[in-house]
Amino acid sequence: MAPLQQPAQRTCLLVDDSRMIRKVSRRIVETLGYAVIEAENGEEGLARCRAAMPDLVITDWNMPVMSGIEFVTALRAIPSARPPKVVFCTTNSGAKDIHKGIEAGADEYVIKPFDEAALLSRLQSVGAA
Repeated sequence: MAPLQQPAQRTCLLVDDSRMIRKVSRRIVETLGYAVIEAENGEEGLARCRAAMPDLVITDWNMPVMSGIEFVTALRAIPSARPPKVVFCTTNSGAKDIHKGIEAGADEYVIKPFDEAALLSRLQSVGAA
């Protein structure tokens, strides 16, 4: 009898130029069993996605090099059998911004500053928690 195969660990890419936000987000998603990969900007995040597509992406909007909107638009253009769930985590809280983020390809939106409950509820709403 063949040994039971362990399901592959889910991966989460955190894209944010703030080390503190990445640290807080990492702590939360690791409690959900994700292996976490980090990137400081959208360009670095895209390179990581091209190397190995994550299951979940949590990204900032306002970053140097490439904005979150540019990153998500480019990410959604990469062909993938299993596109990742994408959650914006940003201070851009206006209705127009939220609409623009969802139009770019985000599945959900969390406003900074956020707490564990806020992030977890958004992850649950997209089936990522």
